[in-house]
Amino acid sequence: MMMEADMTCPQCGCEHVYPDGSLWNCPECGYEWNPQDAAPTTEGVAEIRDANGNVLADGDSVTVIKDLKIKGASSVIKGGTKVRGIRLVDATDGHNIACKISGVGAINLKSEFVKKA
Repeated sequence: MMMEADMTCPQCGCEHVYPDGSLWNCPECGYEWNPQDAAPTTEGVAEIRDANGNVLADGDSVTVIKDLKIKGASSVIKGGTKVRGIRLVDATDGHNIACKISGVGAINLKSEFVKKA
């Protein structure tokens, strides 16, 4: 079991956690956990694959496989556009790649519309 001085919230990393019976609580994010359960995982972003099934990693270069309309703008990202230095993010809306595209700017893409370059 962890020492109380070493205890931090596995969700947000807050150091101001406190015990409540057998559970520990975080006052910042409200997360509750039992330190005797399996050790907290620091898995980060789950494995993300491109349209062809290749595993993507931070810093990879990808190519857009079809024309993508940008919501709220009149511009389009053309199929065949190469994007360098992607960053994988854990997004609930499916846009799991953060990147910068010249002429467009910072944008999030879905991995199903790119292939590893």
